[in-house]
Amino acid sequence: MRTVLLVAIAALTLSACSEPPDETERAATAKSAATAAANQKPLSVSTPKARAKTATLFKNVRVFDGTSDALSGPVNVLIVGNKIDKISAAAIAPNADTVTTIDGNGMSLIPGLIDAHWHVIMAATSQPVMMTADPAYVHLLAVREAEATLMRGFTTVRDLGGPAFALKRAIDEGVVVGPRIYPSGAFISQTSGHGDFRFHFELPRVTGGPLSYTESVGIAAIADNPDEVRVRAREQLRNGASQIKLMAGGGVSSPHNPIESTQYTEAELRAGVEAAENWGTYVTVHAYTSRAIRQALAAGVKCIDHGHLIDEATAQLMAEKGVWWSLQPLAYDADVFARMSPFTQQKALEVFAGTDRAYKLAKKYKIKTAWGSDILFDARAAARQGSYLAGMTRWYTPVEALKIATSGNGELLALSGFSNPYPGRLGVIAEGAFADLILVKGDPLQDLSLVADPAKNFVVIMKDGAVFKNTVPKAP
Repeated sequence: MRTVLLVAIAALTLSACSEPPDETERAATAKSAATAAANQKPLSVSTPKARAKTATLFKNVRVFDGTSDALSGPVNVLIVGNKIDKISAAAIAPNADTVTTIDGNGMSLIPGLIDAHWHVIMAATSQPVMMTADPAYVHLLAVREAEATLMRGFTTVRDLGGPAFALKRAIDEGVVVGPRIYPSGAFISQTSGHGDFRFHFELPRVTGGPLSYTESVGIAAIADNPDEVRVRAREQLRNGASQIKLMAGGGVSSPHNPIESTQYTEAELRAGVEAAENWGTYVTVHAYTSRAIRQALAAGVKCIDHGHLIDEATAQLMAEKGVWWSLQPLAYDADVFARMSPFTQQKALEVFAGTDRAYKLAKKYKIKTAWGSDILFDARAAARQGSYLAGMTRWYTPVEALKIATSGNGELLALSGFSNPYPGRLGVIAEGAFADLILVKGDPLQDLSLVADPAKNFVVIMKDGAVFKNTVPKAP
């Protein structure tokens, strides 16, 4: 068959580059092709062998399943492929071709951690580099950070803005190492909104004109009416977004808007919501103030990210509507604060002042609360990702905080419906759930600070049934 194709291509090439053949030449060409077809041996098609069944057996571990209030007694946990196959206090005899046994020696086995507000491309790369370096270099830095994120025990992240699609694919295909990524794609912003990082020479914007730099590389998408919002949202969904991120109010890191500003109109937000719902998923919005939050709720938004400047009546409304509150423990950190610009510092202090009240309101009204770190442009802060989870003990017990960062965040991710890139159970240790697991030296339900030092305290890190770290001492 290959020979026939080559003869046909050659014939077409000759016909395009020479005089039209006469009848004698046509007959000769046809005869040659027929002879080649007659002599061509059929391609051999081999049936692929069945994929070897691999298993990992954790022996003698105490399990925090993501929902319970205490560790289990000593149990064994069998992983087959990428799923949890069996949990039993009795011995388990794996039925697999290859079995790796890990003796937990009574250590704690917990679900992989989930960060519900992460930026895989922008977390650890400075803003000047992000805005000026070759995009390929920026993505290579993100590859390095993705592996570091997984090694901190974060097996899944919800990416809330940035060109994460290629990195996600490379991780999923096993090309590079990193967490599961729930991508939003470019965050969608109005002109002068929290996502407007354009240079002055890129203004004024001309409808139908060239994209700004941040738009061209997939960081942001500027949209200024319902139709534009709808198009920008559909573009992200086309690229594989699992949820849509809209900027509904002012922010700390953006230079062209006060944090008190309300962004977009209800009709514009609703256009994004409609596009997302048609894809089975939802919109989350960046918003700090009550006015911005209320407008988003009226438009049908299912998740509010931040909300630190909320008032009590609006918190109560969120509870009544059953929306998610993705809240970050943003507080004064002298190391991080020193690297902020004076303008950013001023806005950050406003947010820090509202953090304590926000968590108290979330608890008072039993609002569905997610945890995320929301680290931007700061490699040193990114390296301390786990410490921001450990800091949740200011408002929650260790077990409450761990529930939020595992099963709670897993429930939020499931809102993506049939746009979910990883359909299945995340954030829990249960039969049939994804095998995203951490073996911890110590009891994090009593001492959450263990998650702040993963290099020391996380002895095994597993994602999707594959072991990425194993420092358990081998038996003599």
